[in-house]
Amino acid sequence: MWLFNRKGESGFSASSTAEQVTHGIDASALTAIVTGASSGIGTETARVLALRGVHVVMGVKNMTAGREVKETIVKRNPDAKIDAMELDLSSMASVRKFAADFVSTGLPLNILVNNAGIMATPFKLSKDGIELQFATNHVGHFLLTHLLLETMKKTAHGSKTEGRIVNVSSRRHKFSYQEGIRFNKINDQSGYNSLSAYGQSKLANVLHANELARHLKEDGAAITANSLHPGAISTNLFRYNSLIRGLVGLVGKYVCKNVEQGAATTCYVALHPQVKGKTGLYFADCNVAETSLQAHDSELARKLWDFSFSLINDRPHTS
Repeated sequence: MWLFNRKGESGFSASSTAEQVTHGIDASALTAIVTGASSGIGTETARVLALRGVHVVMGVKNMTAGREVKETIVKRNPDAKIDAMELDLSSMASVRKFAADFVSTGLPLNILVNNAGIMATPFKLSKDGIELQFATNHVGHFLLTHLLLETMKKTAHGSKTEGRIVNVSSRRHKFSYQEGIRFNKINDQSGYNSLSAYGQSKLANVLHANELARHLKEDGAAITANSLHPGAISTNLFRYNSLIRGLVGLVGKYVCKNVEQGAATTCYVALHPQVKGKTGLYFADCNVAETSLQAHDSELARKLWDFSFSLINDRPHTS
């Protein structure tokens, strides 16, 4: 569509692909973790980062699917450095094991792409007793980031290369519950709305990146933290909502991005030199974009930060 071709300040548009926005970039000295890399834009993100020389570690819930993705990527690009490790973002025990296993490899970590997500699920609690969308989309990534931050700081310091943390959010962050984050009702089924709960978790992604950016600045760490909207993409993210799935099936090819376009903003924020030093920002279509007023709320961000730490610290650390 012509609408997708309108370029922003970066020189890229909604129709730009992940390969196009990373063209000519040599990232062979970098290591990245991409969560949710066994399908959709996670797979394309992993493929394109590997194409640019990045050593990619895919965090995947389904190891069979993860191994198949790895084989497919290596078949297309025999030089690809890519591994798959088991990671279930809805389980803190799984997140802790993944982080410990990664650290034990001794690999550096330059880029963390918090991509995995679920959307519009029926009400359900995670293994840790937290509403499933909030647990998977926010808490799991919050914990993972926290556990890997020291490794990222050491890598940035030792390599003199800026680290980047990328939270894949959504435009739906603008459509959370009225109060933004329902701190006292996270696990309350009464008043639960699957799309509002999704919006809440995506708002949390933006607030997390913003507050993390503030802390990293205060620490003097050479690491940036940003969030983004990948665009409307027809992926299996819609599998829990038959209405949305039906609409996407009808009009998706006219209004949705393909997977190659959907992964573009993630790859741009993770790799492009234009993003160097930029932190606490929200991107869409490979350009800085506007967030909701709630996502700008620094007090809400601080409250979520403290609340998230209380959640990850209140749960036992054993599997």
